[in-house]
Amino acid sequence: MNHHELRTKAIQIRMDLLKMIHGANTGHTGGSLSNTDIITALYYKIMNIDPKNPKWEERDRFIASKGHSVESLWCILADKGFFPKEELATFSQFGTRLIGHPNNKVPGIEMNTGALGHGLAISVGMALAAKRDGKSYRVFCLMGDGEQAEGSVWEAAMAGPHYKLDNLVGIIDRNRLQISGSTEEVMGLEPLEEKWAAFGWNVISIDGNDMEALVEAFGSVPTVPGKPTLIMANTVKGKGISFAENKPAWHHHVPNDAELEQALAELSASLEQLKLEGQVRG
Repeated sequence: MNHHELRTKAIQIRMDLLKMIHGANTGHTGGSLSNTDIITALYYKIMNIDPKNPKWEERDRFIASKGHSVESLWCILADKGFFPKEELATFSQFGTRLIGHPNNKVPGIEMNTGALGHGLAISVGMALAAKRDGKSYRVFCLMGDGEQAEGSVWEAAMAGPHYKLDNLVGIIDRNRLQISGSTEEVMGLEPLEEKWAAFGWNVISIDGNDMEALVEAFGSVPTVPGKPTLIMANTVKGKGISFAENKPAWHHHVPNDAELEQALAELSASLEQLKLEGQVRG
């Protein structure tokens, strides 16, 4: 996909996840909207994966350490063909595989996640295994910014450079909000980029809702031989919905009927704008 197609796909995924959350009457809306562009870039442009063979040894690995924002991932895996799209209607229902966190009973999920602070350590192990087995696959780990308060994140952050894991990419969904408010009020993180750099990572700071910037950053990995990469993806919580953006209450707010209708109307208007831009370029 080109950048225009990726941006279009990300909007469609946002529409799908909002419908899914509304139908289930539960979900983490704000963080899923902020990370949609990141995961879209990975699954539709960057990662080497095969939905027909999800256990392919040479596949790139994706670990959603911020597992509570799984809704965008479920919609993307379904759209890619890892499981039937109709199954999205069972999200968070009794007996479903599509629970509120990644579940490795679902094809395309590497591990159960959601207990924050665990994903990067597992990713370090996967990247180290690739190095020792002579495999070329890469490991991408998506973390939340509130998650940076977990001590286990920093233990893993030390291990990545120690083992020279340039096949490892950490991504922080830096939307600056968590369930109880601003990350800087709950547990100050800054200077976050400098901290990761001091731990030996090659840090790239980008607009995490800019598809072109995401593709360029991910496509450059490994950027520095012998160093893992940390993508500081500066995002907007609730991205794409005017009345949800930068609102802490939308961390796990479920849109009501009127809010869903308004949100879908805004996203539809964004799709139309992209269509016009495409026609002008054409």
